Amino acid sequence: MSAAVLEGREKAPATSLWAVWPAILGLSVVFLVEMLDNSVLSVALPTIARELHATASDLQWITSGYSLLFGGLMIAFGAIADRYGTRRMMLIGLSLFAVASLAVLFVRTPGELIAVRAAIGITAAMTAPGTMALCFRLFDQENLLMRATSFIATVGLVGMAIGPTVGGLVLQVLPWQTLLVMNVPIAVLAFFCIRRGIPADNPAQRNTTPLDLFGAMLGTTTLLLTLWTATLAVEDGWGHAAPWLSAAGAIASAVAFVVRERRTTHPIFDFALIKRPAVSASLAYEAAMGLGMAAIAYSVSLQLQLVWGWSPAQAALGNLPQVVVLIAIGPFVEKIADKLGTQRAGALGAASVVAGLLVYALLGRYDYVFIAIALALTAAGMRVVATIAGVTVMRGLPEDQTSTGAALSDTSQEVAGSIGMAVTGTIVAAAIAGSLTSVGGSVTAAHDFENAVTTATLVLTAICAALVIWAARRSTKVEPVEA
Repeated sequence: MSAAVLEGREKAPATSLWAVWPAILGLSVVFLVEMLDNSVLSVALPTIARELHATASDLQWITSGYSLLFGGLMIAFGAIADRYGTRRMMLIGLSLFAVASLAVLFVRTPGELIAVRAAIGITAAMTAPGTMALCFRLFDQENLLMRATSFIATVGLVGMAIGPTVGGLVLQVLPWQTLLVMNVPIAVLAFFCIRRGIPADNPAQRNTTPLDLFGAMLGTTTLLLTLWTATLAVEDGWGHAAPWLSAAGAIASAVAFVVRERRTTHPIFDFALIKRPAVSASLAYEAAMGLGMAAIAYSVSLQLQLVWGWSPAQAALGNLPQVVVLIAIGPFVEKIADKLGTQRAGALGAASVVAGLLVYALLGRYDYVFIAIALALTAAGMRVVATIAGVTVMRGLPEDQTSTGAALSDTSQEVAGSIGMAVTGTIVAAAIAGSLTSVGGSVTAAHDFENAVTTATLVLTAICAALVIWAARRSTKVEPVEA
């Protein structure tokens, strides 16, 4: 039998998650590594600074370099995967991801570590669009898709939440390089699980239009500059020229990208797809979730440690309500969607995020119990939204654009999260005279910090609420029937 025929063969749709457990395991592991990679390394930054004699600027690039390239390249790699094979792109990306992670053993300078982190970010962006796209290749039944997506999302979100704790425990007994080297066996496991459990790419289901390289370059530049602007705003503040220049470049690149994509015969992404109510509403929900995650992630740990004087270990334990709820609610997401319908369930999940943000903004400074409630509400809401919005976006796109759609969904969260961090960081920096580490030194500084966090969280809550209301109204619109 010819290779082309073998490549085009498809397995029958699975009737349970257990029937395709190697594939589910592999995709879950990929998503876990994507969520875990940056958070697990953050706790090692002081050690890295000492051993490599890294400056504050070096440390910024070590963390930002990965995030920028990961978030900025996903849509471009999604478009490439739709044309040349999603499974193939995933396997190539995993192989290169393992090699890039192993290269940390040869790092001797901060510049070399920055290069390694950049390579890891690029290879992670190669794998990211395929996670949900390949999951959709396994099932026809909506309930199984919901269940599989929920499981994969749970693994990733829990990984992100426990990343600093895992990193801290590893550093107690092993060198910091271990945090990146442990990516290698994980990538190898994912490679063989996906190779065994997911059928080869079918040429008939690929996007056959030419790849718009110039459009891809403009889109990637826009995302990179947007993410970089948010990073500069947090690190340097708007009092410097750098974030303004980066923002101007992002706007100019975005305008050029839109003009290019509307005029070219074969756009890298058809903007008409975003006009579909199900797709645009789900992306708005995803953006609201990204903003909510940014508000909670930035503020809670700082408050517990800088204002209340908790140790890093105590602060990690203080985030446990988030982890527990993320795990506990997973089995119920499908039931919630079945009982309420995906539209109402998505709106309910997003409303839970907004409610959690309000509880934290208004009451979080007074007692830990309110922080625990806020963490539980936001975690529950994010868990529901991540599953339902992800499935809805994928269902609303043509079969030959699933990788691009998955990348678009991930990017909306990434960009929204960066904007949320920039908003919070800017408001906090404007309210604090001096560095953040001096907050616990006086009652006045602590009070100013809490006021700034309240203001920032309320601002993000208002934006989240606006997105949720718009998405809820948008999702009720009926899609036009195509001839």
